[in-house]
Amino acid sequence: MAEIVLAAETGRAPGSRSASRLRGAGKIPGVVYGQGGEAVPVAVEWRELRHVLMTDAGFNALINLEVDGDRQLTIVKEVQRHHVRRDITHVDFLRISRDEAISVEVPIVLVGEAEKVARADGVIEHVLHSLLITAKPGVIPDELLVDVTELGVNETIRVADLTLPSGVETDIDPEEPVVTGRVSTVAAELEGADAAEAAGGEGEGEDGAPASGDADDKG
Repeated sequence: MAEIVLAAETGRAPGSRSASRLRGAGKIPGVVYGQGGEAVPVAVEWRELRHVLMTDAGFNALINLEVDGDRQLTIVKEVQRHHVRRDITHVDFLRISRDEAISVEVPIVLVGEAEKVARADGVIEHVLHSLLITAKPGVIPDELLVDVTELGVNETIRVADLTLPSGVETDIDPEEPVVTGRVSTVAAELEGADAAEAAGGEGEGEDGAPASGDADDKG
């Protein structure tokens, strides 16, 4: 995984007013912490941060954060967003080591065409969209690909079926479903209606009278 350099300014004043002024100037306030070092308030250019987060690695991008002339390997640990506009308002950078495994969420991407499901008028249900994995920074994958080509209706691909790259592990339950092929709601309703109609027809004769059993005894 490639490493990206991002410049960070220090010396920003604490408080919401200072943060608002920074955002007005196109910068995002944040903090860098971890690896036994003290938490340092920083600010980064929003355009540069956006560029980092739009790479294939997304929030798992390895960032060489330049702080007071010193480069520190980090990842984005958390972002805060505006409750309406959803703009990033604050960012936390976590210092990491190239030699120590860390835990991150990696997106799960479905590939292939589930023709068996399509022929049965079924649907693909993507249940697990990301997987919490543990790995050293250099081997963290940008994404995990799951091939659904052979998936059929009423079949499930689980965590245990995923092929993880060398050096990547997960503690998620192996039986946790990732993707399932199932009958669509419309198809299930039609099937249920047909079954109900067939069951009703079995209990009637041609004229709508009971097909079996004696009529009321008048004599």
